Amino acid sequence: MDGFTFLRILMSRQPTPVIVVSSYSQKENVFKALELGALDFVAKPSAQITPDATELREQILEKVMLVRSLRGTIPPPVSRRPLSGGFTADGKPIGPDSAAFRAAAAYAPPKFVVAIASSTGGPSALLEIFSKVPVTSPAALLVAQHMPDKFTRTFAERLDRRGPVRTAEGQDGDRVGRLTGFVCPGRQCMELVQQTSFLRVSVGDPRPTDRYVPSADRLLTSVAKVVGTRAIGVVLTGMGDDGVEGARAIREAGGTVIAEAQETAVVFGMPGAVVRAGLADKVLPLPKIAELIAQLG
Repeated sequence: MDGFTFLRILMSRQPTPVIVVSSYSQKENVFKALELGALDFVAKPSAQITPDATELREQILEKVMLVRSLRGTIPPPVSRRPLSGGFTADGKPIGPDSAAFRAAAAYAPPKFVVAIASSTGGPSALLEIFSKVPVTSPAALLVAQHMPDKFTRTFAERLDRRGPVRTAEGQDGDRVGRLTGFVCPGRQCMELVQQTSFLRVSVGDPRPTDRYVPSADRLLTSVAKVVGTRAIGVVLTGMGDDGVEGARAIREAGGTVIAEAQETAVVFGMPGAVVRAGLADKVLPLPKIAELIAQLG
């Protein structure tokens, strides 16, 4: 059997943490495996692996040790669902795949900006959230997902296909509007900025003070600064504490902070740090987070 068949059988009979080792040329397979229930992946060099591949060895060891530390059941893979449609002003149906509709929505200023921080286990969680955003949503979604470079563009394209949110890998100067989503490129950092009457993303190299790249703290802090009470910070599954300072900035600006509950978080590190700091307005399981974002209006 191939790897995908193996994953389907494994996850249905005995859910088990799985780490995928893949080259950039197989990036589509990586995200298909994550949707089927794989926990995380390691990007290997395109060239032949040599005995002195220290960085690759350290990444594999780090992720294996993380998996060994996990307790409890592995959250089930994301389920596919039909995309919701909408209607024009005269009552005619219009689907979320309509390029004209999505392009028009992107030029309308968002009522809310949802800044999402995620790491290990994040891709599957984000796929669930993006699949439930309705075509009528007034929000924009900005994502800082800890992921190797060269994979973030493919991941953004996959998110784009999951629902009506017009999603892409962020590029410096991209305009942020309703039903737009941007994923921070790997090895870079992304912020929200105000330029005249428009919101845009600023993408650039990390600073020496950035402990994580992409930096969720920088993204959430910038969203707090620009949109204030209309900022919604979401901290999903992941190792470490990236997002705590950003969550603090959003709370101080009058926005809302949501942390993923331990019951669905693959790794409770990032959301747990926000909860322990007393910065979470709501602590919700992933399906409830997706519902809350879908109900913004």
